[in-house]
Amino acid sequence: MAMIALKAPNIEVRVVDMNTARIAAWNSDTLPIYEPGLDDVVKQVRGKNLHFSTDVFGAIKAADIIFVAVNTPTKTYGVGAGRAADLRFIESVARTIAEHANGPKIIVEKSTIPVKTAETIKDILAANSGGHKFEVLSNPEFLAEGTAVADLQMPDRVLIGGERTPGGEVAIQTLVDVYATWVPRDRIITTNLWSSELSKLVANAFLAQRISSINSISALCEATGADVDEVANAIGKDSRIGPKFLKASVGFGGSCFQKDILNLVYLCDHFGLPEVAHYWESVVKMNDWQKHRFAAKIVRSLFNTVADKKIAVFGFAFKKDTNDTRESAAIAVCRDLLAEQARVIVYDPKVPADEIRHDILGKDGKNDRLTIVSSAVEAAKDAHAIAVVTEWDEFKHLDYAKILGAMHKPAFVFDGRNILDLKKLAALGFRTSGIGK
Repeated sequence: MAMIALKAPNIEVRVVDMNTARIAAWNSDTLPIYEPGLDDVVKQVRGKNLHFSTDVFGAIKAADIIFVAVNTPTKTYGVGAGRAADLRFIESVARTIAEHANGPKIIVEKSTIPVKTAETIKDILAANSGGHKFEVLSNPEFLAEGTAVADLQMPDRVLIGGERTPGGEVAIQTLVDVYATWVPRDRIITTNLWSSELSKLVANAFLAQRISSINSISALCEATGADVDEVANAIGKDSRIGPKFLKASVGFGGSCFQKDILNLVYLCDHFGLPEVAHYWESVVKMNDWQKHRFAAKIVRSLFNTVADKKIAVFGFAFKKDTNDTRESAAIAVCRDLLAEQARVIVYDPKVPADEIRHDILGKDGKNDRLTIVSSAVEAAKDAHAIAVVTEWDEFKHLDYAKILGAMHKPAFVFDGRNILDLKKLAALGFRTSGIGK
């Protein structure tokens, strides 16, 4: 919404939420999420044509286009638990729009949602609309956290799905015109509703599949003496494969990959395609295995016990340049190490300590073996090992000679992102281990 406001100054954009604390944060000097470049964009347009408020009902009445961007987590209960999307917030928004709309509206699905959700929204709107005409579009987001601002300024594509009816075509063109303010028209793709909804799930599934594929090969590389980076470079030179998303790691995280694959699995089962469901489910299983494999390797290398040993965990966000921890590999690694009675010391430059503690231990959870500190040097003091779990740039430039001097010997480094020069660290005196090396 901030980018639309920046690129289309003639459009008034209102971002509304029931959560007063969240809106207050968006109106403050400290935004509630960290994303490189976002502060500058928001500050350029906030108070001009970008407004943050809790006046949800007023915004519905004033709007011509309403973007629905609420959370759609994986269900934790009932039918489809652990796989299906929980659509309670989508339904709640649809009912609220129908109740307070004072004329025709274009409703745009922005949340990542299962195929045929538009039908649910349309049904609720039609049953509660009081005669108003609504058009529902699907406009999934393909930006990546950490590079979101750049992704929005020059996207690979903008996807807009709608009904192939006269009203649907007008709605599609209306939204196309918004993006065409700055996006080349040949990058704006229009499809039917169902193709658009499914494309988001499939895009994330394919990206996650590549990560799980190279991670599976990383285990074989470690067993055979091959180097996974060399293998990835060799196969990536094939134009049919390409080099992207072939970086072996401790595992993928984030709000979308696992959730969308599990949703795809649920859809396949629902439509009687168990073989397809099993295929995609294996991508998630491989990712989970990679996280546990990394933690198990730490235990095995430290003479088969980490009980009462300090393990410094560098990074907690699921990737660099974001403070998002959803499905972060660090959560599984820290839990596994705590289960082995290790003393886990975590440092992340952007994730608050309370959030780290909550993600690992749950609400009101306590464990004296978990400590969160404010620097990498502090985390490594008196540690037996360092585990790099997030690829923050600062971890590449630390004074590892000084860090080594403050650690127990032998001192270990486990690079879960393959960002460090392990040969240099080994020359200093560290015992080093990378993914697929």
